[in-house]
Order: sequence, then C-alpha cells, then structure tokens
Amino acid sequence: MQTLVLVHRPHSSLLTLNRPERRNAISFEMIDEILRALDECWEEQSKTGARSLILTGAGSVFCAGMDIEALRSLSRFGPAQNLSDSQRMSLLFKRLYEFPAPTIAAVNGAAVAGGCGLASVCDFTLAVPEAKFGYTEARIGFIPALVSVYLLRLVGEKRARDLLLSARLISAAEALAWGLIGEIVPADRLLPRAEELAEALMRNSPSSLRATKQLLRDLPVYSLDEALKLAVKANAAIRQTPDYREGLAAFLEKRAPQWNKPQN
Repeated sequence: MQTLVLVHRPHSSLLTLNRPERRNAISFEMIDEILRALDECWEEQSKTGARSLILTGAGSVFCAGMDIEALRSLSRFGPAQNLSDSQRMSLLFKRLYEFPAPTIAAVNGAAVAGGCGLASVCDFTLAVPEAKFGYTEARIGFIPALVSVYLLRLVGEKRARDLLLSARLISAAEALAWGLIGEIVPADRLLPRAEELAEALMRNSPSSLRATKQLLRDLPVYSLDEALKLAVKANAAIRQTPDYREGLAAFLEKRAPQWNKPQN
C-alpha cells in the first residue's frame, strides 16, 4: 500500500495513515486502500483471534481531511462522477463504523473534516492533549453531509449544529467534555494505551462484541417498542452461540473463558 502501513499484532491490527508530508490527507488512493485494509484486517483477525483495529496517523497530524489535489479534481467532476465519489466516501465511513470488531482511533494530532469523521466513527477515540477536532467544510463552500449522519448520533443536534455551522476547531478537552472522544492520553502513551485497551477487549467474547455493535448501530432508528423487539431478538439469538455457552460455563466454573476465533 502506498498511503497506509498495516501491521498485525497479537491483540489488534494497527492501521497507520502514512502521508505525513501531506498531513495524512485523504486521497482517492487512500480511500481505496483503507477499504482494502479493512477487508484484510477482518480476514486476519478471523485467523488469529485478534479483537481490535487501531487507527492512527504518521507524524504529528492524525488526518487533515481531503487532499488538496483531490479537491481540485472534484471541481472538474460532472454529476455522475460527483455522485460516485460521494458514494465511495460514504462507504468508507460506513465500513469503518460497522467494522465487526472494536475499532480504536489513536488521534496523534489534528483531526479535521473527513479526518475528524474517521476518528469519530471508531468505537473508542483516544487523543493527545494537543489534538484539535472540527469540520471546516463550510469555510470552502463544501458541506459536511456524510459525517453529519454520525455526528448527530455522537453528540446530539445542538452540538452538531455548533461544530458544523461554525466550522471551528475545538480542543481535545472540549471534545472530551462533548463526548466526541473518550480519553486524553500523553503522546508517549497513546499507542501503548490503545494496545492496553485492545488487550482488555481480548477478554470479551468476539460474538458478543460483534452482536453488540450491530445492536447499537440499529437501535437509534426505531421507536421504543420496535427497539425493544429488536433487543429481545438479539438477546435470544446470542444465547444460541458457542461463546454464550462457553462464557456461562466459565462463569459457573470460576475459570477464564476460552473464546472461539471470530467468524466472517
């Protein structure tokens, strides 16, 4: 891969955006490579039993958003090309958001526009104290349409309006207070902390993690009664899995469970 570095570890796969000279900006090539990398990570985790995907950036910036050359190209696109490119970008966010295993963003610097989107859609978001977050699309006449779908779920409408309409950058401390990130970590502890989290997740059932992610994805679109029906089905279904039987047996026998490897 030309824009990424992918390393598989015992507890996780580490995916690094690797264009530090361009502030890890998102190019068309990077979009395609991230999609390929997600497939490879899940295939590898199905073989090894690793539980998590860690996403970070090379250098001092996590991701500065869309690459300037890609933005220049967009100005020459026709309607069909614009629609196709928007669908491709939407697929990137959706695939990361719905990745079957837990995802951990280790934000090592500024996460702007689409870069903030990448950090936000991960299940866990750790950040260094000097990190900045924001959606600056309105400054260049663009619209943060794709990321707004996820941001509304994460921080609510009032704060989403603030971020998207003001196009301002907020500090890591403010992002933490808003629930946009989960933890602030010193720079020298960022990746070790992400690995600690990945190791802790290894103690949990992969079937439970996957089913919980699916449930959390689906619940917000339902009414209370519909959501409860979905939750009942999920509750009943998990009881038929080998992980449930192993977890219950281990609990009753007062021993550590031996989980199966996650299945595609």
